[in-house]
Amino acid sequence: MRHHRKKPILLQGHERSITQIKYNREGDLLFTVAKDPIVNVWYSVNGERLGTYNGHTGAVWCVDADWDTRHVLTGSADNSCRLWDCETGKQLALVKTSSAVRTCGFDFGGNIIMFSTDKQMGYQCFVSFFDLRDPAQIENNEPYMKIPCSDSKITSAVWGPLGEFIIAGHESGELNQFSAKSGEQLSNIKEHTKQINDIQTSRDMTMFITASKDNTAKLFDCTSLEHLKTFRTERPVNSAALSPIFDHVVLGGGQEAMDVTTTSTRIGKFEARFFHLAFEEEFGRVKGHFGPINSVAFHPDGKSYSSGGEDGYVRIHYFDPQYFEFEFEA
Repeated sequence: MRHHRKKPILLQGHERSITQIKYNREGDLLFTVAKDPIVNVWYSVNGERLGTYNGHTGAVWCVDADWDTRHVLTGSADNSCRLWDCETGKQLALVKTSSAVRTCGFDFGGNIIMFSTDKQMGYQCFVSFFDLRDPAQIENNEPYMKIPCSDSKITSAVWGPLGEFIIAGHESGELNQFSAKSGEQLSNIKEHTKQINDIQTSRDMTMFITASKDNTAKLFDCTSLEHLKTFRTERPVNSAALSPIFDHVVLGGGQEAMDVTTTSTRIGKFEARFFHLAFEEEFGRVKGHFGPINSVAFHPDGKSYSSGGEDGYVRIHYFDPQYFEFEFEA
């Protein structure tokens, strides 16, 4: 008896390459941003577009939703970080910066936001922290803390457990933790040889996975930064995500955008790749994108995942029944 394969849902709401996709905590909504100024939110169950958040004037690099999906945070190449009302699409706050905002995120309680800015045009890279409970900080553009990163630009950053620190990945391949209270660097390691493109935490915030230009994704302990596992591929890894229900990892990648035209664009070069978390072995691939995959995310229930590509499409894939019965043979 063959199971009926559910076709992926194709989301067409961007005119440019996808930069990040993110589910809210419940997983009923999927937020997508791209190298166009549009911020989209979709119902993940059927791919219907719920609405857009309009205001940015440049590429949007990052998006996050808070714990109870009240607020949405976006960072853009238009030198701004913006806070939105999730339900109405109204812009609640705008923080102007000196350079592009590369990463952004809400802490666990949704009260504190952090974002990092690019090193460009004579400005160095900074991580800024604002407490939303103190409206004066946003109004006066005075973060309660601003950490300079003079050595190597931050290319990806996430909050650690309980909002005590952030974990930042750098252009140099370094990883470090910054305290959200004092701003001091708590620890620093270098396991990657090239830029870290993406960091995503596990559902319980005990571990995180990095995706790097050095063709690997690596698993680390959030608190100790101990390096636990490595997943190797032949191409740069742009994004990696951890399944909330299985010991599975999904990786998305391809080539650098500027190298894409030199290869055939036939379907299939650009696959999402599934690895077993413990055995570090690849066990499956999913084709579909006509260009590198720039962002992957598991649905919080683990029954589907989404990918956003250089081709401007977001695809929501529901796993077929075999996936749930699959036993990995070591």
